[in-house]
Amino acid sequence: MVDKKSRGHISSDLEYKKKKHAQEMKYQVMSFGLMIGLTLVAFLTVATDGIGSWFTIPFIILLAAIQVIFQLYYFMHMNQKGHEAPALFLYSGMFVAFITVLAFVTIIWW
Repeated sequence: MVDKKSRGHISSDLEYKKKKHAQEMKYQVMSFGLMIGLTLVAFLTVATDGIGSWFTIPFIILLAAIQVIFQLYYFMHMNQKGHEAPALFLYSGMFVAFITVLAFVTIIWW
């Protein structure tokens, strides 16, 4: 049988989990809204005729990088404990990809 003391612990644990899930859902909804906003800004930047490609292309790449970080951090749950090793491999791969692209850009345009 479950005594009153352990039943109280179970209910407080359940309340804690509900609060944590509600807070996590709030962050995910806010992040989703922010990503939709960033996408709209990217579309408006392309649609605007007065802005040259010298600004548009780097700006869209910056917005894309911000969206990748938000998706990894919130939607892939990289902000939670226990994801240190996958995060290390993921960020190491992103660093290697960045260095590779930088090297190719330097070779081509230098």
